[in-house]
Amino acid sequence: MNFIVDKDNVSKRLDIYLSENIEDVTRSYIKILIDDNKVLVNNKSQKSGYKIKLNDSIDVTFEEKKNEDIIAQDIPLEILYEDDDIIIVNKPKGMVVHPANGNYTGTMVNSLMLSHQGKLSSINGVIRPGIVHRIDKDTSGILVVAKNDNAHKKLAAQFKVHSIKRKYIALVKGIIKEDSLTIDMPIGRSIKDRKKMAVTNKNSRSAVTHIAILKRFYSSNVTLVEAQLETGRTHQIRVHMAYIHHPLVGDEIYGKKDNKFKVQGQMLHAKYLGFVHPSTGKFVEFEKDVPEYFKEILKSLENKEKVSN
Repeated sequence: MNFIVDKDNVSKRLDIYLSENIEDVTRSYIKILIDDNKVLVNNKSQKSGYKIKLNDSIDVTFEEKKNEDIIAQDIPLEILYEDDDIIIVNKPKGMVVHPANGNYTGTMVNSLMLSHQGKLSSINGVIRPGIVHRIDKDTSGILVVAKNDNAHKKLAAQFKVHSIKRKYIALVKGIIKEDSLTIDMPIGRSIKDRKKMAVTNKNSRSAVTHIAILKRFYSSNVTLVEAQLETGRTHQIRVHMAYIHHPLVGDEIYGKKDNKFKVQGQMLHAKYLGFVHPSTGKFVEFEKDVPEYFKEILKSLENKEKVSN
């Protein structure tokens, strides 16, 4: 795994930078990798406290499992589109994108390994073949998977400069008065809880989310919104909405545990993905409506709204 230090991260400690940019690993594990010379800065070993510089090239080597250790499983997976370069997947709520931290089964990668083993890009190794980006376990919706290294590099480059268009549908608590708003607040690892992200000016990166109101349900005190990402930070929509006091319904990490809608995890769906195709150079778009459980809740909210009026 390789990182090139940008201007927003200059002078950060090496271990802090890596813990912020590599998900599913702890800072203590990062320190072990550094001490074992598994982390090289410009092809040289450095200490955990090394202050990184602009354009430093950081290479991280993990002890990866062998191909045969990643079990190919017959798990239903909805593929919306596929060609020689990409696969567009509609990931269901409750499914993890790729194996990590001892959880090596039941993921989207396990499903793809059954039908596409040897047909996915190798850039992210055997644990994450073809995986260019991710969405949370309890977020449903569209993901693009790369079938070869060339496609992977071109897609990753678009994600890096934020030219990929992503739109999400979310149900949030409270009534948002504005018809549209932009949340421009930096996000970094929470100082109080390292497992969470937070709006913070310390060891953070810029994060911009554009919100458009789709429907206000006054009788239930919730709002349906479309969130368009300008950047793509970990838990960005969840953190930003909680910050403006409108946490996502079902989000027990960034909101209160008052699950009156009886849903497991946040009500968030990646509805739309648009990008330049790695081979044709043409802009392509993919869209998928919210899952059935989401539709049923919206229907009940609509019915309640009619009765109250």
